[in-house]
Amino acid sequence: MNIIETEIKGCFIIEPKVFGDERGYFFESFNQEQFEKEIGYKVNFVQDNQSYSKYGVLRGLHLQKGNDAQAKLVRVLSGKVLDVAVDLRKDSLTYGQHVAVELSAENKKQLFVPRGFAHGFAVLSETAEFFYKVDNNYAPQSEGGLLFNDKDLGINWQIDEKDILVADKDYDHPLLKNYSE
Repeated sequence: MNIIETEIKGCFIIEPKVFGDERGYFFESFNQEQFEKEIGYKVNFVQDNQSYSKYGVLRGLHLQKGNDAQAKLVRVLSGKVLDVAVDLRKDSLTYGQHVAVELSAENKKQLFVPRGFAHGFAVLSETAEFFYKVDNNYAPQSEGGLLFNDKDLGINWQIDEKDILVADKDYDHPLLKNYSE
């Protein structure tokens, strides 16, 4: 497993070692001991989530606040997405900055998003199945987010804005300059 820290401290791209032959392929998608040793983040994933979406669907930017915050390990089972994590840790030198990584069934990359980040993804392929582990249970009372098209974030979702499909509630999230926990 190749683990690469992004330009935002605590956020990592994980590239598994894939073993393939004429039968197909095999790879270890998660190894807790190696993860904790190499990333230095003790994690206890308690819930797995999966979604299926079509081209142009943008899910995000979502987070859970306070004691209900979640760290996530995300990957794509089929298709291709642009995955984005925005640093909202108040003490961070990279507050308000984001990392964007293309995740696909083909490249098998994963992104580890620590607590204190808003997270979202946009589907770049015809369809995509998205899978992620979280280290805290879902708590609807702690839901929060950022407006996905906030110009101050400067996120290029790689989809024409007229083709983006979001849930109505995602238009209600605040701009970064109005965000508060």
